[in-house]
Amino acid sequence: MKQITFYLDFISPYAYLAFEELPRALMGFSYGVTYKPVLFAAMLKHHGHQGPAEIPFKRDWTYRHVLWEAQRRGLPMDMPATHPFNPLGLLRLAVATDPQGHPNRFVCETLLRHVWVGGAEATDASRLHSLTQELSPARGVGDDSVKAQLKAHTDEAIAAGVFGVPAFAVDGKVFWGLDSLPMLRQYLEGNPWFDGPAWDAAALVPSGLASR
Repeated sequence: MKQITFYLDFISPYAYLAFEELPRALMGFSYGVTYKPVLFAAMLKHHGHQGPAEIPFKRDWTYRHVLWEAQRRGLPMDMPATHPFNPLGLLRLAVATDPQGHPNRFVCETLLRHVWVGGAEATDASRLHSLTQELSPARGVGDDSVKAQLKAHTDEAIAAGVFGVPAFAVDGKVFWGLDSLPMLRQYLEGNPWFDGPAWDAAALVPSGLASR
C-alpha cells in the first residue's frame, strides 16, 4: 500500500478542491494519506514568490477558475468573505488535534469546509470558537509544541521540493496542484514513464536567463 503525504494550507482553494477530489481520483487503489498542514506564506517567502491572490489580475482569474472547477465537479464552494486571510489559527488548530500534528481526514474536511463553503469570514472569532469546540483539540493552538510541529511540517515540505499547495509526496516524488491528480494516479498504476529518464531529465534543462 502506497503512503501519500498531502501538504495543504486551508487558505488555498485548490487544496479544498484537491482534498474533495482525491478519493474519486484514486478510486480503486489501496493507499494511506498523512495530512500535513503547512504555512503556504512561508513557502512563498522561501522561494521569493508572490501568492496568486497578491497579483490583481491573477487573483481575479484564480477565483473565477476555482469556482468554475467546483461547479464542474459538482462540489459546493463559496468564496470566503475576505481572501486572502491569516490562516495560522486554522493551521494550528489542525495540528493541535493530533499528537504528531497529523490531523485526520475529518478534521481537514471540517476546516476546509469552514473556509470554502458558506461564504462566511474564515477568521471570525465566534466561528473559530465554535470550530475549536467541535474539534476538541488535545492541545491549545498557542502551545509551543503545536507551533513547532507546524514549522517542522513546512520546513519538511520545502526540503522535499514543495513550493506550493496542494502537494502530494510519494516515494520521493512530488505532485503539485489539483491538476496533478491524473498524473499521481498514473504513477500509482505503475505507468513505466515514471521509471524512464524524463522525470529526472526535466530538472537538467539549462536556463537561458542570467542568474540574478
